[in-house]
Amino acid sequence: MVSLSLLFIAGLFTACENDLQPLIGEQNEATQARAIYSTRTVNWNNLSDGTYTNTEAVADFGNVTGWNEARAYISSGTARVKLEPNALSGAGGMISNIDISDGSEYELQYDVKFHSQFDWSRGGKVGFGFKIGDGNTGCDKADDGNGGSARMMWYTDNNGVTRLKPYIYYKDMPGTCGYDFGKGYPASGSIQRGTWYTVKIYVKSNTGTNTNGWLRVTVEGQTILDTAIRWTTNDAKRLINTMAFTSFRGGSDSYWESSTVGYIYYDNLSWTKIN
Repeated sequence: MVSLSLLFIAGLFTACENDLQPLIGEQNEATQARAIYSTRTVNWNNLSDGTYTNTEAVADFGNVTGWNEARAYISSGTARVKLEPNALSGAGGMISNIDISDGSEYELQYDVKFHSQFDWSRGGKVGFGFKIGDGNTGCDKADDGNGGSARMMWYTDNNGVTRLKPYIYYKDMPGTCGYDFGKGYPASGSIQRGTWYTVKIYVKSNTGTNTNGWLRVTVEGQTILDTAIRWTTNDAKRLINTMAFTSFRGGSDSYWESSTVGYIYYDNLSWTKIN
């Protein structure tokens, strides 16, 4: 009996050695412990064309929620998200969250491309970003100091110019919905369909009520935003804890919609915890 107890205890220690690996056991997918990565590189070169399943997403990202297999596809070594016609937000695209190891300083990078026939409409959210604390999004103004987020969007202005823009929630944001700081890429003209763009986002938490956090957004090697920022004022909510993956049209008004199906492609994703 003693030897069996020792074996059981040893097994527990073995299971806890690496918290980046999911536990192995007779658990179904709904209850199985999933990996939480602090640093990771993901591309899709080794996956066959077809549905990008939840199982494959878990293998790539770790603990991911909100995955929609009906709108995720592997296409020639890239991940493709489908945007449904006449639909906005999660009803028409992908809103997924990836658990990452809590940290005060992170950066990520990814490549993004819009299909050659993509209808820009008014715009929408695109790509990967970070959530801090409560991770405010969805026009939930972050002025309570408990959370924020750093994401990207594409936006078409009244002159028909389409740009990639930061979409940021933070303690001192001036409006209810995400703020772009008046910045975008390119400085003049529009982004192009069928063209790959490399996006980098760097986020550093602030401390206490200080404006000593940081945000840097780079597109195609051009820094479009590089600023001190006060994400939160509640120190218990200051850490970066989630990587968001959002691809959808909207806005909430019908003029953000498109009558056509749209496709957005992703490749060469990486994220790194610095502190």
